[in-house]
Amino acid sequence: MMADNAGSSVMIERDPPKKTEKRKTDYDVIIIGAGPAGYTAGIYTSRARRDTLIISGILPGGQLMNTTEVENFPGFDSGIMGPDLMQIMRKQVERMGATIIQDEVVNVDFRHKPFKVLTASEEYEGKVIIICTGANPKKIGLDGEQTFAGKGVSSCATCDGAFFKNQDLVVVGGGDSAMEESTFLTKYASSIHLVHRRDEFRASKIMQERALSNEKIKVHFNSVVEEIQGEQKVEKVILNNTKTGDKTTLEVSGVFIAIGHDPNTTLFKNQVDLDENGYVALHENTQTNVPGVFCAG
Repeated sequence: MMADNAGSSVMIERDPPKKTEKRKTDYDVIIIGAGPAGYTAGIYTSRARRDTLIISGILPGGQLMNTTEVENFPGFDSGIMGPDLMQIMRKQVERMGATIIQDEVVNVDFRHKPFKVLTASEEYEGKVIIICTGANPKKIGLDGEQTFAGKGVSSCATCDGAFFKNQDLVVVGGGDSAMEESTFLTKYASSIHLVHRRDEFRASKIMQERALSNEKIKVHFNSVVEEIQGEQKVEKVILNNTKTGDKTTLEVSGVFIAIGHDPNTTLFKNQVDLDENGYVALHENTQTNVPGVFCAG
């Protein structure tokens, strides 16, 4: 700084403006989704020395982020919390060299290479795309589902069943998933109330027979869960009989919802083939109908 004694004008020497670093937008592989499948794909592509970008979405980690303790993942003999497991996976894929950004994909263009992936803040180009957006368990639509998530309400019997030893549970659904969940939970629970809104199951006959022959399973046909109640955790469920209007209170410790999943594939409609349920249709080796676009998870 220079100034004269008379208090006239002041001259200030300023640093030259810094150059803004341009964000890298072109990659060998772009992985959309950061659950177990996305991170695993990232480990392999990075180890193969492919320049890899993983776009994690706003809430990275997949469904395991909503899982309390995971007991069936190899290498953790005492179990591990779902979010902790996903953090370990993230560190591993980053160590391998993949770039992870927490952004949401809003549009894609797979018509020609390089494929374009547009997020809320940037447009990226990739030679190869791996779709790992997964699916979300369908919900009944009750406030209690969110209130007691991880406190008695679950969509994964194999994840959470062992926490309900010698307790009474509700399973909601009428398909193969509900039969399988109910049968599995009898390994731990004292009793299972299998609640189905119709008067017959849509599950395969063999799955029905397996569930119905189990003395621990009691079926409630033409019934829906109207309320899930409790203080700090699930304590009771109110059923409504859709034929008679009668209400039944069940004192239970857990509610397992097994009414299917909704795939997160709306973004890819008209870009890759989807099946009748909205899942990405795969050909050989996880390849979609578009060469260079793959799907996992």
